Amino acid sequence: MSHSASDDNLLARLAHGAGDNDPWAVVPTTEPVHDTGPSPTVIEDEDEIEAAGRGGAGRSSGDGDDIHSILRRVTNMLGDQSGGQPTTETNESDGGAFVPLEPAGFTEAGLNATQVEALALKYLLARGSALGRDIADQIKLPFRPVTELLHQLKSEHLVVFKAAAAMNDFEYVLTDLGCERARRYSAHCTYFGAAPVPLEDYCRSVTAQSLNHLQPTATDLERAFADLLLNKSILSRLGPAINSGRGLFLYGAPGNGKTSIAERITQAFGEYIWIPRALVIDGELVRLFDPGSHVEAPVSENGSLVKDRRIDQRWVRIQRPTIIVGGELTMDSLEVTSNVNTGISEAPIQLKSNCGTLVIDDFGRQAMRTDALLNRWIVPLEKRVDFLNLPNGKKVQVPFDQLIIFSTNLEPRDLVDDAFLRRIPYKINVADPSEEEFRELFRRMADALEIPFKQEVLDYTVKEHYDRAGRPFRCCHPRDLLFQIRNRCRYEKIPAEMSEANIDFAVENYFAVM
Repeated sequence: MSHSASDDNLLARLAHGAGDNDPWAVVPTTEPVHDTGPSPTVIEDEDEIEAAGRGGAGRSSGDGDDIHSILRRVTNMLGDQSGGQPTTETNESDGGAFVPLEPAGFTEAGLNATQVEALALKYLLARGSALGRDIADQIKLPFRPVTELLHQLKSEHLVVFKAAAAMNDFEYVLTDLGCERARRYSAHCTYFGAAPVPLEDYCRSVTAQSLNHLQPTATDLERAFADLLLNKSILSRLGPAINSGRGLFLYGAPGNGKTSIAERITQAFGEYIWIPRALVIDGELVRLFDPGSHVEAPVSENGSLVKDRRIDQRWVRIQRPTIIVGGELTMDSLEVTSNVNTGISEAPIQLKSNCGTLVIDDFGRQAMRTDALLNRWIVPLEKRVDFLNLPNGKKVQVPFDQLIIFSTNLEPRDLVDDAFLRRIPYKINVADPSEEEFRELFRRMADALEIPFKQEVLDYTVKEHYDRAGRPFRCCHPRDLLFQIRNRCRYEKIPAEMSEANIDFAVENYFAVM
């Protein structure tokens, strides 16, 4: 193929970029996630562009195809100059290397046109009418493939244009035929939120963001537990247990901070992860993102994370999850649950806690039998995969990738057998604080509650209400006794004060039946 000198100049300018206002700078160069073919060749200089053009001269395709090939290569070269456009981007604050990038189309998103059609038609049925961009924003897919689908639905007489809108957009409304089809879709499942992510893509994200890739150091633990007063021996035992990423027992007397320790362990790992808003598993839609369990951490548009890249809006960035369940835990919580009225399924707690921490608080006091829970999880704890029963009767394999913490006031050997204890390699006794630690806790809590600290009153408390009474120290006692004092002073409308009279009042209330 031959081309003019002006073509060479144009390609040279494209290859070297044209500054901040260069429209080619925003051309997406991300490789499709589901593309299994070979990666395109990256062109290093203008001579290679000419060689590419000459190499295409002998093909049966026309000159237009060769120009398209050259421009595609130039696009890849521009992407390489900026460090490449991988499907996932490394970011240290996310504790790993996974950032989901926007798919170019439905196939790359792991979806088919029928799945997207169902979401769009159900949304229009609920709204009455909507702009094409509103529909794309609702189902969290790029505007171009969505609007192409809407035009196809118009040709099938399922939607019509109600009015024109800015930027080549239209306001769409359902026809009678479209309403009928939308109702059929809704009868199966009423969901019309973010388009789901295939299970395979989710599994890859869990692998990329797994706790097993992270090895928290002593500095990380000190940062995570900075607001707690912990014995150094406990920290030295917690470190290897947390690094294992497997599971541990926290046991000991009530009130010594087992739950507080468990809540902060996740902070020793990377701060954020990405999870899909919803999954599609063997045709079943399963909602994963749970505002009650997950804390969303939106990406700043001005941050270095997004740069010129576009994030796949079907995913949401959250703080590494710490999910705590107690006596309310049932066997249903460990399985996919389906609402028969809406057709929407909810992910189990172990799926929601992947790449984070799952705390079974007050273990042994659940409504379900202890052996039932152990039998349910004995294989996942060993193999790091779980098997879920779907509402359609099928069973699927999913990742089981979290640090599981069993917190209990009871002796572990009284709750479980040796086979299960072997799969929980770390058992840490959270013992009573020493007198020195107890006194330091009292000082810290007095400062936190803005109650002037008095050493002589603390000496009186230890002597009269602990030494003489034979009462053991507990980590929660300073906080609870000082709360009693503060509340009494508020009621009497006097300044909060550490006094012997106030301490006696607090002890009488707090330890009345203890």
